This record gives sequence, structure tokens and C-alpha cells, in this order.
Amino acid sequence: NSDQLHLWWLGQSGFLIQWQGHHLLIDPYLSDSLTKKYQGTSKPHVRMTERVIDPERLGFIHVVTSSHNHTDHLDGETLIPLWKANPNLKVLVSRANVQFAAKRLQVPAERLTPIQAYHESVHIEPFLFSAIPSAHESLEQDQNGDHRFIGLIIQIGKWTIYHSGDCVPYNGLVERLHDWDIDIALLPINGRDPARGVAGNFTAEEAAQLGKQIHAGLVIPCHYEMFEFNTISPEPFVDAARRIGQPYRLLKCGEQLELK
Repeated sequence: NSDQLHLWWLGQSGFLIQWQGHHLLIDPYLSDSLTKKYQGTSKPHVRMTERVIDPERLGFIHVVTSSHNHTDHLDGETLIPLWKANPNLKVLVSRANVQFAAKRLQVPAERLTPIQAYHESVHIEPFLFSAIPSAHESLEQDQNGDHRFIGLIIQIGKWTIYHSGDCVPYNGLVERLHDWDIDIALLPINGRDPARGVAGNFTAEEAAQLGKQIHAGLVIPCHYEMFEFNTISPEPFVDAARRIGQPYRLLKCGEQLELK
């Protein structure tokens, strides 16, 4: 089936998408950089799942995206080796984040592909990317009005995928998403507990509810079971999705899903 889509969850908010031999990486975190960075602090990032794959082995990636600048979504120790393995790699970031990302990835800013919320889509064959703002936990813009946290709508073949990046519900989000017919919504479910000391995300119930509100064909929850201090059991998400009749799929870290 030429329109078959293959999707792997790589842990946290990272996904690998394959369609007709083209490969897209979304927000990959494939290193131990945060565990090393926070060792011995009040916020130890103790891993719950092993790294799925060494980025150096992913020598077939066409495009990689980053929804915002936090290291678990823009990781130098993942993206620098990835770029070495894929010299023609396209890296898509919010226009607000280009300078920061260029510095972290040790490349000239011109090597990055910027995208802006609400502006025309960015076409990197065969993927069509559109961006909308995400609130992590607030909507943040730079001096040009560009959003620092974005969600991506990715159109590929007959498929439309929404990856929210890190996000909480905000006024206008559902209405914006109604412009698309979302087949798959990739949504964080770890919630927001101020005691964790980090910006939060949708709760399990909110993620299920958003899927229902935007009539998503399928919700795949993410952003849990990576770090012990910032996780949740997926059970409340499953309960909420079942209760409101929202189709979902739980993946194990590294598991593949085939969609026809």
C-alpha cells in the first residue's frame, strides 16, 4: 500500500515517521545529555527507558523538526551526530529560535529552515509543514511576534499529523486545529505539577479531550516514562479516552505503528 505510514515512538516527544521511503524525525532526544547535566542537582533526570537508537545510525533522515528550545526537544548531542550522518539534512525550527538553535547545533543560522505560525506552509518534499502556536505553559513571542513554542501540522500523502510539542490548552487552539482534518494527534500527557520545577503540558484528560474536540482519528500520547521526576502513568489517559470514545494507541518506547 503506497500510502502506508510507519511511525515509531522514540521516547519523550520524539517520533520517526516513514512514508514511501522518506523519513522525518520529530523532536528527537536520543542522548543522555540531560541526565549528565542535572546529575547531583535537586532535579536529577533519571532515565526510565533506554535510548532507542544511536543517532549516528540514522543515516537516512530527510528532515528533523524541533518544536522549541528545551533540550529534550532540541538536543545538540542528538542533532550534531545526526547531521554528520545526513549531510543534506533539513532542520526545521520556529523562526524565533533560529539563532539559539544554530548556536546549540554549531551551524550557521542559514543552515536551518525557519517556520512561522500562521504563515505560509514550508514544503520539504514530500512533507508539507504548517505551524501554530503552543503554550508551554504560556504563549511566548519574540520581539518580531514569532512564537517560541510551536506545534506542527504535517501533511504527507493522504495523512495529516498534528504534533503539539509541549503545550497546555489555550483559547483558540481547538479553533485553529479545525482548519485541518487531523488523522493522528501526538500529544504530551505528563500534566503540570509546579513541584517539578519545569513548564508543564496537557494532563491525560486534556489530551484525550483535545483529540475529541478536533475529531482526531487517533491520539498517540507521549512525554511520559522518560524521566522519573516528570512522568505519569498512561492509565488516566486510557480511561479518559475510553470514557469519551476517543480512539487512541499506546506505544512502548521504540515500538512501531503501521497505518494503512
